[in-house]
Amino acid sequence: MNNSAIIVAGGRGARMGALIPKQFLLLAGRPVLMHTIEAFRQFDPDMQIIVVLPAEQQSFWKELCGKYRFNPPHEVIDGGETRFHSVKNGLTLVPDGVIVGIHDGVRPFVSPEVLTECYKAATINRAAFPVVPVIDSLRRKTPEGSEMVDRSEYYFVQTPQVFHSDLIKKAYLQPFSERFTDDVSVLEAMGEKAVEVSGNRENIKITESLDLDLAELLVTNKVIR
Repeated sequence: MNNSAIIVAGGRGARMGALIPKQFLLLAGRPVLMHTIEAFRQFDPDMQIIVVLPAEQQSFWKELCGKYRFNPPHEVIDGGETRFHSVKNGLTLVPDGVIVGIHDGVRPFVSPEVLTECYKAATINRAAFPVVPVIDSLRRKTPEGSEMVDRSEYYFVQTPQVFHSDLIKKAYLQPFSERFTDDVSVLEAMGEKAVEVSGNRENIKITESLDLDLAELLVTNKVIR
């Protein structure tokens, strides 16, 4: 099966307090989104890459690609009202009968090993997603205050979440629900399951200024190649 990737980059940087959307902020001298695209291109140079961007950001992205001489082949499609609708738009460009990963545009550090395992697991099991163990103590809210829970029963969920394209396209025919927090939750609402793959802890999602500072440290200290 051929590989595809939908990279969802619809953020506007409100939590970052930045003047430009977070996917365009500079990391190691180039926009974050370029690092993310390159992670997939290095994994599979021939894969289809679809970038989902708000229509009003697309001309700026084109300018950035020219400025930084960034030319890996990729398609751009309009984002939607929510992440659900953005992914649904991206899926219209994905052929049937391929393996498609859906990834956050502001997660530039997914490792080649995780990409390999996710796409391989989805090829066999039809759907897969990366997780990392919770290392902090957790508590659950109660009417009386809170109570401790067993952290070994929980994971942090990452992207890419990877699927047979026919399966995830069918899942996205469902009406939107606020319960859909990611692509696996959309799949599960249809009664299907995805298998878990070990993620890489440095695959952080850059949403706040502290995340960008951490990302710079990861690059500077050569934790990330």
